[in-house]
Amino acid sequence: SNKILSLVSDAGTPSISDPGRLLIRECVDNKINIFSVPGPSSVTASISVSGFSDKYYFHGFLPDKQNEIKKDFIFLSKLSCSIVFFISSKKINRIIDELKVYFKDREIVICKEITKYYEEYFRLSVNDLEKFKQKIKGEITVVISEKDDFKISSNKMNESDIKKIKKLINKMSIKDIVKEITLKKKISKKTIYNYCLSL
Repeated sequence: SNKILSLVSDAGTPSISDPGRLLIRECVDNKINIFSVPGPSSVTASISVSGFSDKYYFHGFLPDKQNEIKKDFIFLSKLSCSIVFFISSKKINRIIDELKVYFKDREIVICKEITKYYEEYFRLSVNDLEKFKQKIKGEITVVISEKDDFKISSNKMNESDIKKIKKLINKMSIKDIVKEITLKKKISKKTIYNYCLSL
């Protein structure tokens, strides 16, 4: 009837892993013009703060069944780019063991409630992942680092490296910090550089 309608969401961009896609599909099928006015997207927001490669694969929500999750992880683990997926906070502990098997030696950022009041980031190596002892609430976006930078386990920073970088970050340039750390240890320059950027 020649009217303009708006589809608005109070949490993220409508139709990205969202039931709004059904409405978009109906509009397409009925030849109704659609225009995007982007809202906040947890996909691009999580990639932008990860420090990982901006060449990424977005997988949407993980399936419910454990054997289907394993099949997805087998596929995803072969990709060399960064990987982004959604998971319910109720199910995050169910995938910790599988993450450690299929993404060993890669880095991970678990993002909670992006752009909201209780926004929080858990940033660590997949090898160091442990199940959450306290129940976490809200929407979870997970980002796993690209494969190539983390092939060798000796490239992984330990707690003392991280503490040293945090001390130096306000005193030295990132270039000098990279030089300082790599002089003494066999850690990839890109690993240190990306971590400095994330700080």
